[in-house]
Amino acid sequence: MLKTIDNRLSVAPMMDWTDRHCRYLHRLLSQRTLLYTEMVTAKAVIHGDRQRLLGFHPAEHPVALQLGGSEPLELAEAVRIAADLGYDEVNLNVGCPSDRVKSGTFGAVLMLDPGRVAECASAMIAASPGPEITVKCRIGVDDQEPRDTLPVFLETIAAAGVRSGTIHARKAWLQGLSPKENREVPPLDYPLVLEMKHAFPELSIAINGGITSLDQAEAFLAQGLDGVMIGRAAYHDPFTILGAADRRIFGHDHAIMAEGAARAMLPYIEAHLAAGGRLNQITRHMLGLFAHRPGARAWRRHLSEGAHQPGAGPEVVERALAEIAAFA
Repeated sequence: MLKTIDNRLSVAPMMDWTDRHCRYLHRLLSQRTLLYTEMVTAKAVIHGDRQRLLGFHPAEHPVALQLGGSEPLELAEAVRIAADLGYDEVNLNVGCPSDRVKSGTFGAVLMLDPGRVAECASAMIAASPGPEITVKCRIGVDDQEPRDTLPVFLETIAAAGVRSGTIHARKAWLQGLSPKENREVPPLDYPLVLEMKHAFPELSIAINGGITSLDQAEAFLAQGLDGVMIGRAAYHDPFTILGAADRRIFGHDHAIMAEGAARAMLPYIEAHLAAGGRLNQITRHMLGLFAHRPGARAWRRHLSEGAHQPGAGPEVVERALAEIAAFA
């Protein structure tokens, strides 16, 4: 099995959440966890502001770009651009169920057309001088019977050269459910993803959907899956998930306390402000850093209220940290 990136644990690509500031914080907490960008369309990569859409700090490695699209030539060009920028992996989104994504003929609707996904993946692989090309998909969409259609989908993309991917263990409903509702229904089917790993041992398969702890992640890895992708839990409680990830998942001795991570963000914040940025663009990702800790509510309140004030700077974080220290 060809596997160039260690994806035993990754943080899911999440729109409006996993931007460069979020990823920088997550990398402070874990040196090994694979980090993903928000989804960016291939058209935006080609025609948009690349620094704004695709820029990242060198410390973020390993970092993967998730692309949305369904035109092989556009996706191939986007891969070449991503490679020039230094991304370690480029992932094709075949899982997002939103109306905007569906209307663009990409995301989960592509589960209905495995041949098109294979064409896209093949073009991306041919265009890539280095980054690994992966696919993130659902177990199925709408009225598909996943146990019938998912093996065909995996067989088709594997024949196109895909060697690694992530399966979100919930079917996507393209009609009648909002993306938020589709995070809860229909039910997750973890056993099916495990079955796919056994059926396709040559593929590196990671599991995604509803996973909220490192205990769950370790259990899935022990059952033979190659990786585990955690989404909202890693965002809302980053220290609990990522602060212990290097030791528990990767056997790597990296330890940092939440306070240390907050203080390590201060030079990054100063540089961002000096470049014309705003404090709340960074601190909004830090709200959950002390989740479940005494003082967490005061921490969130200080950041939420202070970061929006004119001229707000690192002193807002310092004052919020003083609230945490008061509970120590």
